[in-house]
Amino acid sequence: MPSASSYAVVFDAYGTLFDVHSAASTIERLFPGRGTQLSQLWRSKQLEYTFLRTLGERYVDFWAVTESSLQYACDALMLPLDPGARHRLMQAYTELAPFAETLEVLMTLRESQRQLAILSNGSPAMLQALVANAHMENLFTRVLSADAVQQYKPAPAVYELACRTLGVPAQRIVFVSANGWDAAGAGWYGFRPYWVNRQGMPIERLDSPPRKTATTLKGLPEYLDHLEMSQG
Repeated sequence: MPSASSYAVVFDAYGTLFDVHSAASTIERLFPGRGTQLSQLWRSKQLEYTFLRTLGERYVDFWAVTESSLQYACDALMLPLDPGARHRLMQAYTELAPFAETLEVLMTLRESQRQLAILSNGSPAMLQALVANAHMENLFTRVLSADAVQQYKPAPAVYELACRTLGVPAQRIVFVSANGWDAAGAGWYGFRPYWVNRQGMPIERLDSPPRKTATTLKGLPEYLDHLEMSQG
C-alpha cells in the first residue's frame, strides 16, 4: 500500500503519454507530402473545438470532436477525405504510439505502489484502445474520461474527477501534462502540475506556473521521491 506521504500521479494522455503526431505516417501514406501539416492542423483544431464546445455548452464526445476537426483540416488544406481515408485516419488515433520513455517510467512508478491514473479528454473507448494497444492495462489504478462530466479540460469538473475517484485531495496529486494550458488548468484547480515541455514552448501566461518543468517523463520518479522526502 502507498504511504500516507505518497502523492497520486495523474497523467494527461494525448501528447503526454502518447504521441499525437505518430499518426502522421498514416497521413503521409494517404496524402504524400502533407503528413506533418495535416497532423498539426488536425490537433490544433481538435483542441479548439473542445474549448469552444465546453464554453458553448454543446458537448459531443472526443471521437466526434476528433472526426469533425479532421474534416475541417482536410477542407482547409483542400485534401479529399473519402470514407476509406476517414476510417484509416480515425483508426490511427486509437493506435497512437507511446513516447519512448513512457512504459519504463510508468513501470517504475507502479513498482513504488503509487496510485497512477489517466485523466483525459478522450472518450472511454478511445482511451481503452490506446492503453490496450500499448499493453499498459495493468499500470493504472483508473483511466478517467472527461466524458463522465460532459465537459473538457480545463473545466474544473474534469479535474475534480481525479480527486473524487482516487479519494485524494487536490494538493496530493501531481498532474503530468505536455500541454501548457492543461498544466495551468490543473494548477488553477489545486493540483501540483508537472509540465513535460516536449516542444520547447514558452510558459503559458495564465498566472498558474507549473511546479516542475521537464522535457520528457524520465525525471518524474526522482521528482516524486524528492517531493515526498521533503514533505515528510
